[in-house]
Amino acid sequence: MVDMHKVRREDIRWQILLTLNNARPIGAYEELVMTVIRSTYPDATPLELRRELDYLADRKLVELNKEPSGRWFADLTRYGVDVAEYTVECDPGIARPAKYWG
Repeated sequence: MVDMHKVRREDIRWQILLTLNNARPIGAYEELVMTVIRSTYPDATPLELRRELDYLADRKLVELNKEPSGRWFADLTRYGVDVAEYTVECDPGIARPAKYWG
């Protein structure tokens, strides 16, 4: 049996990394990232996004700036860029597709 919650979590993490990689070198506020996530998961919640951003920050893939106003700003770390660009191995927990090109 496939754990659809696990599939969703790990896919959202990968989409966050790709979104922030495309937002380089500036980074992005959570609202922009949520727009991308909701294109795949229309029922995604802000809490769900923040949970996955926290997970990626704990793994040192993302730097978070939690502003006093309540907004979160995210940017990739050097290691996060390497994972997004397939230059390093990706540990379990992120649904990065296998590299199929040379």
